[in-house]
Amino acid sequence: MAQKRVPVPSARPAPRRPAPPPPAVIPKPIVRRPIAKDSTLRVLVAGGSGLIGTELVRQLTAAGHTVQRLVRRPPRTEHEFSWAPDAKILDFRLLDSVDAVISLSGASLNRIPWTTRYKEQILRSRVKATQALVEGMSMAASPPPVFLSGSAVGFYGDRPGETLTEESARGTGFLADVVVEWEAAARLAPSRTRTALLRTGVVLAPGGGALKPLTLATRFGLGSTVGHGTQHWPWISLHDEAAAIVHLLTSPLGGPVNLVGPTPATSEEITRRLAADLHRPHVLKLPEAVVGIGMGEMGRELLLPSQKVVPAKLEEDGFVFRHRTSDDAIDAVLA
Repeated sequence: MAQKRVPVPSARPAPRRPAPPPPAVIPKPIVRRPIAKDSTLRVLVAGGSGLIGTELVRQLTAAGHTVQRLVRRPPRTEHEFSWAPDAKILDFRLLDSVDAVISLSGASLNRIPWTTRYKEQILRSRVKATQALVEGMSMAASPPPVFLSGSAVGFYGDRPGETLTEESARGTGFLADVVVEWEAAARLAPSRTRTALLRTGVVLAPGGGALKPLTLATRFGLGSTVGHGTQHWPWISLHDEAAAIVHLLTSPLGGPVNLVGPTPATSEEITRRLAADLHRPHVLKLPEAVVGIGMGEMGRELLLPSQKVVPAKLEEDGFVFRHRTSDDAIDAVLA
């Protein structure tokens, strides 16, 4: 009688599974000590993968600070920790183990169009992230001494003819309303925590920020006067934006701080310098109506208002700008 043949299993090895991410290890609580100008700190950054956050992490590391990052995905290194700010999910033990928290979280303002749903996301992404951090600090046994919370010059609204300092009153408009709620959430940080509100202007950066669409259009010979061209754009270079935040870690400043360049510039001055550096014409005009039709509320809120904002607190505190004029900043970007 013939025997039944039993199939021999394949000798091929089983496929390798990718290695799991390293487990998140909460650092031990640190001994609180006075923060001096030369202190090296353990800093927790939320929003560290964006334009400003990437440069900030680079400068923090170069200055000798230890950087830990909050991410919305599984951590990939021992210095990353997952959180879900919309659901206010954050391990509050992290707040016992850092000297400072920097929050730069928020949906991009450069997306077109600003639909009703996206405007809700702009507001929610900022307020929820700030609330999650503040509630985590309040639950910590020893909250961090420093909280630097993102904010924006949108607080001031459209203010032609005025010079705006940190003492100026709020303006009107969608962004002013967003900033008021955003800053209100940050002000609820524990009283022992020095809280500074980073009212950031138009960031001039290579390959990104406000200059990206303007540079692209100018390269194609479409350099234009935006609106009437006399409105002030509260600019700051990417380097100085990050350097100012690093400066504020060990500064006594609290409350609103304007993160803008020290020499005010109009939109006409900025777009003309961009065209000159690119050796392209600057002869077209984009009337306000065209900006409104083409970009909607985003253009009306970001490009047309006049905001002559000055960094009064930073200069009084001795911060040294690398780029003191918008010409310097644009030259550096295009170099």
